[in-house]
Amino acid sequence: MNCVLELKNLGFVYGKGTPFEKRAVDNVSLTIKRGEFIGVIGHTGSGKSTLMQMLNGLMRPGEGQVLLDGRDIWEQPKKIREVRFKVGMVFQYPEYQLFEETVYRDIAFGAKNKGLEGDALDKAVRDAADFTGLKPALLDKSPFDLSGGEKRRAAIAGVIAMNPEVLVLDEPTAGLDPMGREVLLSQITRYHKECHNTVLLVSHSMEDIARVADRIIVMNKGKLAMFEPTKEVFRRGDELSRYGLKVPQITNIMQALRRRGFDVPEGVLTVDEAFDALLPLLQKEGKLW
Repeated sequence: MNCVLELKNLGFVYGKGTPFEKRAVDNVSLTIKRGEFIGVIGHTGSGKSTLMQMLNGLMRPGEGQVLLDGRDIWEQPKKIREVRFKVGMVFQYPEYQLFEETVYRDIAFGAKNKGLEGDALDKAVRDAADFTGLKPALLDKSPFDLSGGEKRRAAIAGVIAMNPEVLVLDEPTAGLDPMGREVLLSQITRYHKECHNTVLLVSHSMEDIARVADRIIVMNKGKLAMFEPTKEVFRRGDELSRYGLKVPQITNIMQALRRRGFDVPEGVLTVDEAFDALLPLLQKEGKLW
């Protein structure tokens, strides 16, 4: 599994040289392997969104480099548009960016600009719609006739249709109801498993991150506080607390059971893992109903 993205001493300052100067990203260095699913967490204002926008050239670093497939993305500034096809970005509330007459045309917009046409374009659109759970009957509708969750999936499909090497999702489930969150997260997980592209998911939901991420980037006051496997990050609950973050709720429950003497494993991060751990205990005690 080779490197797809490398950040070298990355830094960015808003309002540089003014009374409002603020360092948003401070000397961040890390390497992301091809095909990884990376979670990105941090308190509001930690620099995570600024960091993500530098990955595909939407913002130019004040210091350091972003290397994509080993090359500095700003080596040839006139070709930065090509980088944005390779590193696809989905912002918060992407449904507000829908504008075409039909869902099909909205999904096709980016892929068409990339140069796809004919059968290749049609396949890219329909595959992207399938990955995000949009039924074929919806493709001929106006995007403004869709539900909130369907609009969100259509907007994400528009980025997936470009087949980016790296897909960056900034709070993709924000504002959705629990069912909508579950459906969208499941579709993103399926996309990653089947396409093997690299995914970076920015989220305030520790439960979502725990379910899907191989490793987690933890940002704090513009600095890289941690970049470790998911279980290792959530073992450091006291440290996360100092950054204004929490471990998943089920992890707290399982830790409380351990403190009370129950023989449950450490590092339980999801409800499914907790069920598997608790079921033998309930059966042993004869408390299964």
